[in-house]
Amino acid sequence: MRFVHVADMHFDAPFTVLSGKNLGDVRRLEQRKVFSKMIDYIKEENIPFLFISGDLYEHNYVKQSTIEYINDLFKAIKNTQIFISPGNHDPFLKNSFYNTFKWSENVHIFNGEVGVHEFPEVDVYGFGFDDFYCTDFLMENIVIKNKEKINILVLHGSLDASTTLEMRLQSN
Repeated sequence: MRFVHVADMHFDAPFTVLSGKNLGDVRRLEQRKVFSKMIDYIKEENIPFLFISGDLYEHNYVKQSTIEYINDLFKAIKNTQIFISPGNHDPFLKNSFYNTFKWSENVHIFNGEVGVHEFPEVDVYGFGFDDFYCTDFLMENIVIKNKEKINILVLHGSLDASTTLEMRLQSN
């Protein structure tokens, strides 16, 4: 199975540390260039899946023009299924672009409930932040439908829970 995974792009982040030297603008342009190159690679290599696990953009700063730019790139890889799990910087809120924008048909956005998309060779599970803080996600509540298939979980997280998660996985 072939896929590309990316996280923490933070499109339209203010980069306040860099703004004094106008490097924030340079950094935002670099992000677009890198993301576009990744899309070109996916298209050239005919990669069937793109997983984006959180913080694609900065909710408080993102412009609609940036969302349109990203979506236009997604339209260019219409044979690639794109799965987005919103994170703490781009949660699935009532007023978020994840909820209000008309995304390309190949884009699947997870919300605050565990979802699954089934394909012949793989089942893709996901969960998205529905607030800037995620305090109630219980990974042990995910039920794998078919353990004979490849099962992928796409979500945003941090290493803070890694010890707890490792202990849970070892006990199963």
